[in-house]
Amino acid sequence: MWLPNIVYERIPQFWFLLGLLFITTGLYLGYESDATFYYLGLGVVSCTYGVGIFMMRWGYRQSQRQSDQPTANVDQPTANVDQPTANVE
Repeated sequence: MWLPNIVYERIPQFWFLLGLLFITTGLYLGYESDATFYYLGLGVVSCTYGVGIFMMRWGYRQSQRQSDQPTANVDQPTANVDQPTANVE
C-alpha cells in the first residue's frame, strides 16, 4: 500500500499524539471510572508504538547514511604516517 510521503512521515507523531490524548482522557475521567485504566493502558501502548516506529526509522536511516559513505580503497597502497622517512638529498 502506497502512502503519500507527508502521511508516511507523520505516522509516529500521530501514534504519539493519540497516546497522549488517551492518557489525558483517562486522567480527566479520574480513578473512579472503570474505563480509566483502559485509557491509560491504550495511551502508554500508543505512545510506545509511536516512539518505536520513530526509532526504527531513525536507525534505518542512520545505517543507510553510513553505507552510502565512500570507503577507502584497500587495493591501493597507502603511506605509513607513523614511521619517519629518510631525507634524501
